Amino acid sequence: MGKRLVIVLDMPDRRLAVPNPANYRFAVFCCSYKMDMGSTPDHALALFVDQAMAERYGAWMWPTTFQVVDLEDPLGARK
Repeated sequence: MGKRLVIVLDMPDRRLAVPNPANYRFAVFCCSYKMDMGSTPDHALALFVDQAMAERYGAWMWPTTFQVVDLEDPLGARK
């Protein structure tokens, strides 16, 4: 079985929970390549638990180019 990297964070405010990346299923990409603005692969710029929130955020930030990818879908962005 593969090894997992575990990062332990101390939050500066004890009222804030430490984020668990495994909780965030939907990744939002700006897709700069669609406007010939990038030559390297785009990185996810935001992660969301909820698909509808991911769609709203992407539409607000990059209305004509964004893409939301379900990280739990085996096809991912290839759909």
